[in-house]
Amino acid sequence: MKTTIIGGNGFIGSHLIQHLKLIGEEYYAPDRHDRSIFTKPLGNVIYCAGVTSDFRSRPFDTVKAHVSDLAELLENADFNSFLYLSSTRIYIHQSNNSTGTVDAFITIDPNDTEELFNLTKLTGESLCLSIRRPNVRIARLSNVCGDDFQSNNFIYSILKDAIYKGKITLYSSLDSSKDYISVDDVVALLLKISKKGKSKLYNVASGIKISNSEWVDTISKITGCSVDIVPNAKKISFPTIDIGGIKEEFHYVPKNCLEMTEDLISYLKRERN
Repeated sequence: MKTTIIGGNGFIGSHLIQHLKLIGEEYYAPDRHDRSIFTKPLGNVIYCAGVTSDFRSRPFDTVKAHVSDLAELLENADFNSFLYLSSTRIYIHQSNNSTGTVDAFITIDPNDTEELFNLTKLTGESLCLSIRRPNVRIARLSNVCGDDFQSNNFIYSILKDAIYKGKITLYSSLDSSKDYISVDDVVALLLKISKKGKSKLYNVASGIKISNSEWVDTISKITGCSVDIVPNAKKISFPTIDIGGIKEEFHYVPKNCLEMTEDLISYLKRERN
């Protein structure tokens, strides 16, 4: 059965397509404006469409991608299974000493415009859960490491600064930390969840937090760049993400994203040249 990738031009979607090509599996990656998706069987749908680091400047696109377009597909499309990509960012307000579990109670402040991303992702999740179809699932993705250098997310911005400027400037403290997962791990897990996932909701993460200090130490050793920290840099630290579900069901063993640093730097240097 074919896999339909919604958002195939994005980072995750394009890597899913590359992998499906490599293993010789049928896939379909329609353009976002292609209305024919409502006239044919879509097989196993993986909904990768979304707005990430630029959600603040694109509020209407964010709502459309995370909620409106999703609703139209869920209501009208013909699919065998449907996997909606959400985010572990929704755990941001939990205590750093707690664990981000799929059944955690999530708190949101609707008066804070920074919450638009979380609110729309959770609305998309709620919509998926309200359908009560066992073949509609949710994957909360952690911070994905790979060749996504068009992104301005943290790891990519400091890698570009190290290569292009010879200096990393940190706006969050050295002891800030997040969970990171390799894009190869993400692709493998999403395809497994899409085809045979037994649960409705999964954390797709490594379960390992990496601090800013570990990142900049590794990058500076390889590149020789300097590191500057702005005064009163804020500590940003997420809870540890629980990955018991994917470890038990898919025997998942995460890669250490710090070990990808040298390859990412080499890739970025090639792209610059």
